[in-house]
Amino acid sequence: MQDKENISGLLALKPDYIGFIFYGQSKRYVADFPQIEIPSTIKKVGVFVNETIEEIIEKTNKHTLDFVQLHGNETSEYCEKLVAKNIKIIKAFSVDENFDFSAIKPFEKCVSLFLFDTKGNNYGGNGIKFNWELLQNYTGKTPFLLSGGISKNDSAEIKKMKHPAFLGIDINSGFELEPGLKNIKEIKEFKSLLV
Repeated sequence: MQDKENISGLLALKPDYIGFIFYGQSKRYVADFPQIEIPSTIKKVGVFVNETIEEIIEKTNKHTLDFVQLHGNETSEYCEKLVAKNIKIIKAFSVDENFDFSAIKPFEKCVSLFLFDTKGNNYGGNGIKFNWELLQNYTGKTPFLLSGGISKNDSAEIKKMKHPAFLGIDINSGFELEPGLKNIKEIKEFKSLLV
């Protein structure tokens, strides 16, 4: 999210989280953090990819981020260093048919949420879905968000999701007019389909 007016429209829909991408190679990169009041009920998330710990701490403090979402090859030891600085983490994992869910076990002690995205050529933002049946292989207790190519056509499948650790969804490209600019009308319609 970059545009103040667009953010205002989104805030009116009362999402649980709002994301700001601090990965320089992303077309949604936030060079100038929007100067807009965000209610404390909506959590600000900074998205990073293989960033230095110092940079994450600096951005978290500067923009009072509630969570950092890590989309790179960060290790559990790396995450523990951030947690030691009172930073809450959403750790993203790229899922395909070969993904080993047991590999995320070491992260359970230091991560607040997992985000399961589609494995693709980019760090997130591939705009495609993975086979959601693979989530049955996740038996951990850490709650997760589902991501990857979600559009309003997925509302019925999302409502059927019964996994005990499923917390919610992360939407992005399926609800954009252009990179970083959300289609507020479609998000509102999608939200009404999920209740």
